[in-house]
Amino acid sequence: TIKEVLPLLDGYTKATRRVELDINTLPRPVKPVVPFIEAIHDRLSVEISRGCVRGCRFCQAGMVTRPLRERDPEAIVEIIKEALANTGYDDLSLLSLSTGDYSCIEDLLSTLMTTLADKKVAISLPSLRVGTLNENFAKEISKVRKTGFTLAPEAGTSRLREVLNKGITEEALLKGVSDAFLYGWKSVKLYFMIGLPTETDHDIEQIPMLAKKVRDLGRKVSGKRPEVGVSAATFIPKPFTPFQWVPQMAPDIARKKLSFLRNEARSKKLGFKWHDAVMSEMEGVFSRGDRRQAKVIYSAFKKGARFDGWTEEFNSELWKSAFEEENITMTFYTERERPFDEVLPWDHLDLGITKEFLIEEYKLALKMESTDDCSKGRCTECGVCDHKVVKNILFRDKTLEKKRKKQPLISANPLRARLSFEKIGDMKFIGHLDTSRALFRAIIRAGLPLRYSQGFHPHPKIALLNPLPLGIESLDEYMDLELDILGSGQGGGISTDSIKDRLNATLPKGLKITSAKYIPLQLPSLSVMMKAQKYIVNLKDGSSGPNIEPARIKGILRDFLNSEEVVLRIKRKGKEREMDIRQILEDIEFNPSELTLGFTLIKGEGAGIKPVEALSHLLGLSLQETSLIPITKTATVLNN
Repeated sequence: TIKEVLPLLDGYTKATRRVELDINTLPRPVKPVVPFIEAIHDRLSVEISRGCVRGCRFCQAGMVTRPLRERDPEAIVEIIKEALANTGYDDLSLLSLSTGDYSCIEDLLSTLMTTLADKKVAISLPSLRVGTLNENFAKEISKVRKTGFTLAPEAGTSRLREVLNKGITEEALLKGVSDAFLYGWKSVKLYFMIGLPTETDHDIEQIPMLAKKVRDLGRKVSGKRPEVGVSAATFIPKPFTPFQWVPQMAPDIARKKLSFLRNEARSKKLGFKWHDAVMSEMEGVFSRGDRRQAKVIYSAFKKGARFDGWTEEFNSELWKSAFEEENITMTFYTERERPFDEVLPWDHLDLGITKEFLIEEYKLALKMESTDDCSKGRCTECGVCDHKVVKNILFRDKTLEKKRKKQPLISANPLRARLSFEKIGDMKFIGHLDTSRALFRAIIRAGLPLRYSQGFHPHPKIALLNPLPLGIESLDEYMDLELDILGSGQGGGISTDSIKDRLNATLPKGLKITSAKYIPLQLPSLSVMMKAQKYIVNLKDGSSGPNIEPARIKGILRDFLNSEEVVLRIKRKGKEREMDIRQILEDIEFNPSELTLGFTLIKGEGAGIKPVEALSHLLGLSLQETSLIPITKTATVLNN
């Protein structure tokens, strides 16, 4: 253990955490970066508060981010409106450690839904505490579409939740879940931890029982069998929490408990996910580690440790070897109980909260006594606030101005526009779904009145041509979109040139609208109207593809054109089928001086052939070799 901590500079005793005293003074995040490909949490995220004073005894974030500082609800509304216009997102997340505890959350939700419902923007509350869920929340959020619904009871019994200072009764949990099912949610995820202080076998046995009650309640309320998923992970004690002195559950015991939960979940037809017990042990080692572990990390890195957060890349034997080489025992950091007078590796870091408060909270946990939320009651004397400069900032007494909700407009002139566009440069590496998403967000940023489908999950009325293979540029892609415009005449005042210009002003480099026109609503879809697609291939020396002799190309093409039938075996989703490509390959033209090859693919029955597959056969090359040759789609032929 550590004997003492010695400062290297005179008068330097602690490293003190900086605190932003009022988050309302921070620059407003109205222009976040919007990715071209789908990312984790690919939505607009707006922080509504910082810090949490609920006092859950296992939660490091709730202890180290104090005091609680809320953002002015009027500022939140303005930030959201501006950021949505700048990004084109249709999914909004209100971020905080406990979003439901925001002091005027119901007023804020009501205002946002009044403002955003007609724009089909969904709102998610990713950190919803069970005790804060109520009928009004569920009713407001369900007005657009159902986002994910995850609750964290943490423990299977009310007794153990009292130890954690969660203060959640089973009745409150079931009431919240009932409201969720009542307003249309079909699935609920429940998060639990195993290995908590004072945990008994009964606490573990009640986890699947509680989940079954949730499922049965969902069936009773909705009349249908809902999906209920259970997620479990080993509890990992964290620094600066009341449980920083407790031992962590050994991996072999954790495995037995996870196995029990997995079997119970299967028998009760519940979904079950779990965190690997050995990986949890590793996380526990680093959670309360010290500087000696730096050598271990470097040693593991040299041995090849990479991307260890991914289960398939995690190699526990490699890490155990690194610890052994540095003569460090993992269980020293995980499985022993620390006395209160032990010098801890983080004692020289001052986060505001006192060790005396954490010790008292640990003792209260063993007595199953709760500590009140200081934002609603008396000060708990954690040491963070001076109640003058450093203090909780709340807006519980502020009421947002209620604006009368506009009645939805019934379109007198729903219109359908057909747009052609280029997809070139780096955008050729963006897949079909991501391209569709990028175009949708550009339409929103351009302020075009897009039409949506009806029902519980409204979808924008946008349709793209069949997917363009990844890595191929196109000079002639197509997209149909329906606009909802009041007014007389085509476009109700929005010309096709205006649509084109407004979109091009918001599209990323590599996507460009080349033409736009209004078409009848009754016209068949693009996939039905597509007749053929034309391609040009660059075979010049110096390109990334293989060099091919012109004489050889002429010979292959001559043999192909002289054949009445050319059967190619095509593999799709593990199944092979035969296709006569002589019937779907037309207009083959080879330019020996320019070393370019042009061809047309005719739309056939069933799954078609990819241009790289056709080219592979025409040139007598493998698919891997052919994939290096630049291919550009030059035109799409549509039936009149």
